[in-house]
Amino acid sequence: MPETIFPGPDGRLEGRYQHGKGPNPPIALFLHPHPQHGGTMNNKIVYRMFHIFARRGFSCLRFNFRGVGRSQGVYDRGEGELSDAAAALDWLQSHNENATQCWIGGYSFGAWIGMQLLMRRPEINGFISIAPPANMYDFTFLAPCPSSGIIVHGERDELVPEPSVKKLVDKLSTQRGITIDYRLLPGADHFFEEQLDDMIGQVEDYVDEALAQPVKRVIGGRR
Repeated sequence: MPETIFPGPDGRLEGRYQHGKGPNPPIALFLHPHPQHGGTMNNKIVYRMFHIFARRGFSCLRFNFRGVGRSQGVYDRGEGELSDAAAALDWLQSHNENATQCWIGGYSFGAWIGMQLLMRRPEINGFISIAPPANMYDFTFLAPCPSSGIIVHGERDELVPEPSVKKLVDKLSTQRGITIDYRLLPGADHFFEEQLDDMIGQVEDYVDEALAQPVKRVIGGRR
């Protein structure tokens, strides 16, 4: 898979890109865990999510936030990382100007950034949120959540206790026209060490179900 270097708001960003199959493929962007706790675009959960969509014909991009790997810049407490994600989506759209769908996936810190980007970019019409750190970061910006998606969490997550995520899911689920598919994995911790295949299978099932439904919104390049 070819390395991709694209401009970010604080210097070059390093990514991996796979172009989709057929004319006007849909697009998907994937965001990694916390940069200061070993998170990179090669995280196994991010890698596996990337390939779920690549196998289904999407043009897919995963990348390193500023200060990680060969990406320039330094950690910026989430503000700069959100700008990085927006620049990555801009780049992905510039190479897929007539994409029929736009999805975002994130794990842990990446899920928090991804949900913020979801609020700012109306063209995103589906999301995957793995172990969102609802006890560590403020998610009240999701008012209302603009798109349906899936949230997957581990029952035995010691870093992000399940009740904090369930509270977030319950809040989002009250919104008319939005469906939040919440899947709690028994015995799984924050890293899904022993349940990785099961977790990925849950995401695959959801994506296949979602892709079988009519597309509510067709995008045409950047907005």
